[in-house]
Amino acid sequence: MTDLERSTQGNPAPRQSSVPDSTAMRIAADLPYLRRYARALTGSQETGDRYAAATLEAMVNDRSLLARDDDLKIALFAAFHAVWQSSGAPIAQDGISDDPGIGLEARAQAHLARLTPNTREALLLRTIEEFAHDEIGRIMQIDASEAQDLIAIAYREMEASIRGKVMVIEDEPLIALDIRNIVNDMGHDVTGIARTRDQAIKLGLEKRPDLILADIQLADNSSGIDAVRHLMGELGDVPVIFITAFPDRLLTGERPEPAFLITKPFSPEQVRSAVSQAMFFASTETLMS
Repeated sequence: MTDLERSTQGNPAPRQSSVPDSTAMRIAADLPYLRRYARALTGSQETGDRYAAATLEAMVNDRSLLARDDDLKIALFAAFHAVWQSSGAPIAQDGISDDPGIGLEARAQAHLARLTPNTREALLLRTIEEFAHDEIGRIMQIDASEAQDLIAIAYREMEASIRGKVMVIEDEPLIALDIRNIVNDMGHDVTGIARTRDQAIKLGLEKRPDLILADIQLADNSSGIDAVRHLMGELGDVPVIFITAFPDRLLTGERPEPAFLITKPFSPEQVRSAVSQAMFFASTETLMS
């Protein structure tokens, strides 16, 4: 469990919290989803957690943030957006992010500057967190129709920017074909489908993909996580999207976690969103330790 999660579960804190215990428990239940969203938005587990922690701090200090919406989860995400916007996002400031001139995060920030403002936020809220358009509007303080327009713009800008080679690690044939068709329809080249850890390593080293979509539990009871770790050791910084029926195996609160995690059963929209962003930013964290 991270310090971020402990802060919502009744552990001693430096100052007395003004948030009732029942509310804190409800926030704690929604915190993994906020962390997932923040991680995908920033492309970094560490940076995402810093924003989430700043959100909790803001909610403790300003109870009006809790009153932004009758739905506490929407109020939590709305409070996050207040912090995100006030920090000057997407430009890293005030210690929220590491040195903007170094590494993968710098690449992500450079790419962010090319996007229409607020489009990626709206897209993630819709496809990863599955908020309705009116809920996105309440979170971002915009009309539902504007939220819908932002999502459409995000798809166009991301999908038009980059094409690449995508490798699929999935042992269920029908699911693998669905993923392949979605990715092909986006204009990417699927280099192949692997059903086991050994097949995945062999295929990855031969084709050197730009993106990997991976299940966790494979046909021979081998591990997609192990395959990804091996390939990352050989290939370097290749973004990975995990698509799994067992998200609890990855959403542990420990470091590192993947930036993109889609839960089965998934929708084509979720896959399109994650692939577009992972290919665009090429900066998502994987399970390298």
